[in-house]
Amino acid sequence: MELSDAAAVSRARTGDTDAFRVLVERHSRSIFRLAFRMTGNQQDAEDVVQESFLRAYKQLAKFDERASFGTWLYRIAANCSLDLVRSRKRRQEHLAPQEAEGGEFDDTVALLPSADPNPERIALSGEVRGRVEQAMQELSATERTAFVLRHFEGMCIEDVGKVLDCAPGAAKHSVFRAVQKLRRALEPVVSAAK
Repeated sequence: MELSDAAAVSRARTGDTDAFRVLVERHSRSIFRLAFRMTGNQQDAEDVVQESFLRAYKQLAKFDERASFGTWLYRIAANCSLDLVRSRKRRQEHLAPQEAEGGEFDDTVALLPSADPNPERIALSGEVRGRVEQAMQELSATERTAFVLRHFEGMCIEDVGKVLDCAPGAAKHSVFRAVQKLRRALEPVVSAAK
């Protein structure tokens, strides 16, 4: 019989490491996806997953069982991702420009998939990917988190608000601002492709 999240949390609170392992196995892929989309880097995303579960384990006593464990864990992972992105940004500000490293978004953010890519399509996809990456970096932390949760993870606005610890209206506004900024960033590419 498969444990529910609530039952696994209850058992994990009593020291049952197998119950916590169930939670890790159940949620690690979605947390990795969120972290990857927030950080743009596989190694950073793996670090965020580990840090998120470590924080969750340490704070398990503070978890309110009336809430969704998944939403609570997303909130922890979003905060870990934002902490990492901010610290990386601070480190890069201190590096010389030739030493700074770029983010690594993979093909999952390509907006124009094609069954038989031709050279023009490949070039356009690369340009779109680059613009999306740059535009995502320029979003505020709240906008980026809200956009990723809503459009990549498919969360409803109410759950996005819970993760961000804000009212649904504020979450919806953050998603809207992020979409508007991304549209503006992609407008020159879309216009040129017509």
